[in-house]
Amino acid sequence: MSALPTLLLLLLPLYPGLGPGTGSEAKVTRSCTETRQILGARGYSLSLLPPALISGEHLRVCPQEYTCCSSEIEERLTWDTETTFRGLVEESGSFLVHTLATRHRTFDEVFREMLSSAEHSLALLFHRSYGRLYSQHTPLFSGLFSRLRDYYEKSGEGLDDALVDFWAQVLEKMFPLLHPQYIFSPEYLFCLTRLASSADDSLKFFGDSPRRLRLQITRAMVAARAFIQGLETGRNVVSETLKVPMSDGCRRAVMRLTGCPFCRGVPLLPPCRGFCLNVAHGCLSSQGLDPDWGAYLDGLLLLAEKIQGPFSFELAAQAIGVKISEGLMYLQENSVGVSTQVFQECGVPPKAMTRTRRAPAPVEEAGRFWMAGAEEELPTTAAGMLPRMVWELRERLGRVRGFWAGLPLTVCGDPRMAMDIAQEAAPCWTGTGWGRYLLPVVGASLTEQLNNPEVRVEASNPDLQTRMRRLQLRSATIRMRAAALGRDLELEDWDEDASGSGEGQHYADDWMAGAVAVGPPARPPRPPGRKGGFIIRQNQGRSRTGGTSVGFHTQPILILFLSALALLGPR
Repeated sequence: MSALPTLLLLLLPLYPGLGPGTGSEAKVTRSCTETRQILGARGYSLSLLPPALISGEHLRVCPQEYTCCSSEIEERLTWDTETTFRGLVEESGSFLVHTLATRHRTFDEVFREMLSSAEHSLALLFHRSYGRLYSQHTPLFSGLFSRLRDYYEKSGEGLDDALVDFWAQVLEKMFPLLHPQYIFSPEYLFCLTRLASSADDSLKFFGDSPRRLRLQITRAMVAARAFIQGLETGRNVVSETLKVPMSDGCRRAVMRLTGCPFCRGVPLLPPCRGFCLNVAHGCLSSQGLDPDWGAYLDGLLLLAEKIQGPFSFELAAQAIGVKISEGLMYLQENSVGVSTQVFQECGVPPKAMTRTRRAPAPVEEAGRFWMAGAEEELPTTAAGMLPRMVWELRERLGRVRGFWAGLPLTVCGDPRMAMDIAQEAAPCWTGTGWGRYLLPVVGASLTEQLNNPEVRVEASNPDLQTRMRRLQLRSATIRMRAAALGRDLELEDWDEDASGSGEGQHYADDWMAGAVAVGPPARPPRPPGRKGGFIIRQNQGRSRTGGTSVGFHTQPILILFLSALALLGPR
């Protein structure tokens, strides 16, 4: 009889209704009723769902113990859990994509509206001030705005070329009006154009207006364009990054996390939070955009401050008509000196004979042409919007600065992925059964992820696509920081930087104060050709522009090339 108590103690753990440990788990997993009810409601075929526990030797992902899943059910659950995980990631980043997309659209609309309003204001002002003379030369002014739009939209011809050509055509049209007693041949007009395009600073036919207009409009256009491109790049990169390319190891880990409870017959048992964090970190840490994300946001906000401040697009657009009017008045007031310079360079044109001499413009109309109200400005309908828009952008981007680092926490905050943090002490799904998750929760760094107990992370991560997206973000950041300094990297070429200084087109911050600004490097004289009444520039073997916005200065190319080697090369 003394051996009976000992025998009962040995047999007690084997009784399914008593004792701790696996016995209680067996009691929980003895039925497939809940699994059949839930999966049946989701559209799973009940004929593929066993009515009771079966042997799990056929399972490929879940524990090969007694199970409620056939091979077909496990395969479909693997696909469904992957879809759910990917959907959660995209849903978590929807606010970020929406923010960048709406800001891109809003700022782009405002910039375009400001440019159109500036053209409309100039037309009203000049038509009222100049009358018929302006109507005769409307294509000259509308052509300038067309070229400004071309640059903003698709980086057509450089702004310097567009502005120099504009002033050259203005001189070609207006100089004969000052001297109706002369006959100006096409060759003589060509000489006028050559003088206006010259790099000689002593030939200031329009005073300081061309330089100040070029400085103001170029900085504003360069900044606005880089800003819009930066928002667009960020939107595209983030949208693509959120479409997580799941590896086979990540897919299996997500299935163990949220799919295997169905196979074990405990579909309502939530996964342990630590289990979820290890899976989410293993799947997402190598896919994010850190550390380039923070630098990108800093560049975006820096340029936004410039656009509403020293590089104000609104003030630059409104100044176009004012600066042109000031230049025309300077030409009239200094017509004697200007004529002397032209006659010295191009010679004195022949005088018109009395019977063929063109009739001079009426005195009151000619005088009215040169006396435009330079201080009269018509406000744009978008006036005053930029400060509020920049404030909203700063406030919204402040919320997403730590987005990529916090993405695993966001995903595991969903009740489908993990138990609520307030119930962390309660039993949960550990990956093998009912209990508490005792494995260490690793951090997001690559070194820590090498010890991830749930997902095998390769030392060569991130993958090629992630590296390319980070490189895109880094390139946009470089362009925006350069634009904040007044530089357009896409128009810098080796010929303009032959000295090796790397400064390119650099514009100082002193135009609003009226000080002497630092302009771009001296442009070599380039005799223009003429075709159909328009100036055709000969770029002397160098290509300043292209059809798309892909050109970079040699130094940025070298920097990006080395960055690409660092990202794409062997680890």
